Amino acid sequence: MRIGFISDIHGSFTALEAVLADIKKQNIDQLICLGDTVSLGPQPVEVLNALREWNTITIMGNHDQAILDPANCAQFEIATHLVPDLEWGRERLTGADIDYIRSFRSTYTVQFMNGIELLAFHGSPKSTTHLIQAITPPEELDAYFEGQTASVFIGGHSHIQMHRRHGKKLILNSGSVGNAFKYAFSPGNPPSLLPWAEYAILEQDGNMLRADMRRVYFNTNALAELVKASGLPGADWWIRQYP
Repeated sequence: MRIGFISDIHGSFTALEAVLADIKKQNIDQLICLGDTVSLGPQPVEVLNALREWNTITIMGNHDQAILDPANCAQFEIATHLVPDLEWGRERLTGADIDYIRSFRSTYTVQFMNGIELLAFHGSPKSTTHLIQAITPPEELDAYFEGQTASVFIGGHSHIQMHRRHGKKLILNSGSVGNAFKYAFSPGNPPSLLPWAEYAILEQDGNMLRADMRRVYFNTNALAELVKASGLPGADWWIRQYP
């Protein structure tokens, strides 16, 4: 069994298209999206159409929650300066698109044939806004995963790929398709983005479980031109994140 994991597309179909082209070569059995699908970028409709076409199992992210309930963006930890871009993307969605986002799951469990159980989520199994990083204290991890029966966990939200063992648990992050961060997020500091998209493939091979963290380069100049032409309220701020 081979499962592809994508996350944090943020309305960048340009990046997603490059990832999907790579995934087509990988003979995966299922594609799972770990949330934050359409907000901030210039191509929200194209992203949703691609997820539908691939019959993707999609997890609800905090930005997806904000798309459904924009009046409560602060509750979902959407920075104030990003709200106009989020609302811009929402205005381009149909009622059917909104219903599709509403169908996203809170978590998703995969049972591998060798008895390994995997749990997919966005921030943590308990909240879309929990931030799990390589430096997250062990006691916080214990709280986030309390009561869980899985031994393998995979999420998004941090925009940084991660492979971390915590006791008997393996904690993974597939990285971000649309906004791969160069450094971990810190409040008040705009992120610097890397010129590639990230995703992961988990493969069961007999008694072996293999995690493949992948990087796919895409045309950031073409994306910047799309942003400039889109009318996104924060286009200049958005483009400055690429070095």
